[in-house]
Amino acid sequence: MPLASAASSIDGGFYTWITGLAQRSPAALDSAVRLWSDYGLALFAVLMLVSWWRSRTSDPARTAMALCTPLVVVAAYLANDLVKSLFHEQRPCRTLHVVTVEACPPLGDWSFPSNHAAIAAAAATAIWLADRRLGTAAIAAALLMGASRVWIGVHYPHDVLIGLLTGTLVALPLTVAARRLTPAVDRLRGSRLRPLVAAG
Repeated sequence: MPLASAASSIDGGFYTWITGLAQRSPAALDSAVRLWSDYGLALFAVLMLVSWWRSRTSDPARTAMALCTPLVVVAAYLANDLVKSLFHEQRPCRTLHVVTVEACPPLGDWSFPSNHAAIAAAAATAIWLADRRLGTAAIAAALLMGASRVWIGVHYPHDVLIGLLTGTLVALPLTVAARRLTPAVDRLRGSRLRPLVAAG
């Protein structure tokens, strides 16, 4: 079975139902979802900064995790992009020829798994491990990011689910491993770089 047919048989019906719902929804809602889908990753950058800032008042292990969060996100993106390069799944909006909120990406811009979902999930996981309260908001934002990718028509639901899973599975061990940098954070707290790792 061709890959395009295999992909659409998994959840193509659910995808077309969602994109049909988007077409029947108010234009203002579609515009808001499109803006979030296209630019919402910037929120995760802000949350990472807030996580780092708040970690300066906590134990060094949390500071180490917060400082490593951007590197964890990059690692998750690279891992997800490697998977994407192996499967070469065409975008559903090209395979199923539906009308979508967002213009369909060009041929060769592969769909599986979703990079946006992987980045959001990795950031949310790392932030949650360093700061539970902030991480809860980040997890909600990651789920909304994933849902938005289907709503605007650029991903199947399974693209998003595997992207979320990939980001989480990469971020969990790497963020936990970042705790090994706790002694380095302790040393920095006694140096001129103290403002980077400690408040006051």
